[in-house]
Amino acid sequence: MLVLTRRTSETIRIGDNIVIRVNRVGRQQVSLGIEAPPDVSVLRGELQRMPDGATGNPPVAASLVPLAPEQFRVSA
Repeated sequence: MLVLTRRTSETIRIGDNIVIRVNRVGRQQVSLGIEAPPDVSVLRGELQRMPDGATGNPPVAASLVPLAPEQFRVSA
């Protein structure tokens, strides 16, 4: 495992087409922005481990809807 230290607004690049940006750092939370191609699945760890139908909800991928750029909320 590679462990990196980053400050707010700094980035980490993975390959040529994935960028992770540190948006905000709080006491117990970090807000990250992830830019990746549409064919790359990006899920929170707890969602990937959840078996389909465990809560009666549809599979996670079925509930994901791509957002247009104007729908993103920008925090200052």
